[in-house]
Amino acid sequence: MEPVQTLSLMLGTAWASGINLYAAVFVLGYLANTGGLTLPPSLEILSDPLVMVAAGLMYCVEFFADKTPGVDTGWDAIHTFIRIPAGAVLAAGMAQGLDIGPAAQFAAFLVGGGLAATSHLTKAGTRVLINTSPEPFSNWTASVAEDLAVIGGLWTALHHPGLFLGLLVVFLVLVAWLLPKIWRALKRLARAIGDFFGRRRRSATEEAPSGSSRRDILKALYQDADKERRP
Repeated sequence: MEPVQTLSLMLGTAWASGINLYAAVFVLGYLANTGGLTLPPSLEILSDPLVMVAAGLMYCVEFFADKTPGVDTGWDAIHTFIRIPAGAVLAAGMAQGLDIGPAAQFAAFLVGGGLAATSHLTKAGTRVLINTSPEPFSNWTASVAEDLAVIGGLWTALHHPGLFLGLLVVFLVLVAWLLPKIWRALKRLARAIGDFFGRRRRSATEEAPSGSSRRDILKALYQDADKERRP
């Protein structure tokens, strides 16, 4: 592969892993098995049938989990500890195709982890906000769009590396503009949820009689009953 193509695949693999790791692994393995891609030695394992079956199975699980409001947020939270390290490892492995030294491969590991974290946090934060919508269609649309973006992004990185690198720059600029807005929206959402449950607790406290009030009520009832017993 040409250096620009390898660089494009290195960054594309990390970016795709942050969105849907299993789809990225399956697509890379499929391309390697069909002759469309020559993987570096450290990533040849991705073309192993067992790895592809595992990636395909997990993609099927994620396909449904990612389209269920609420479940997708929990799924993303768990995969914070999976997608980001995997994206870093895949980027470092893909960098072997550039015939560079260990220091540069470690730099690719760091860059890949950062890029995977960026795409993952953008996806996860956006999904939390989308889940505030009462209808499921926006969630399904976002999930399908993400799957298509991963597949199309890897194909573009392989066949049109210059175009992919340009689109990646645009993506990073948009993320730099979007993430602060997502963060502020998430803080407002968390504050609204806290206020809602806080009001419910205050209402429950106001409605329930206090310990002293209950004692006063019982004392009054006892005195009334005692008066009725007296002749």
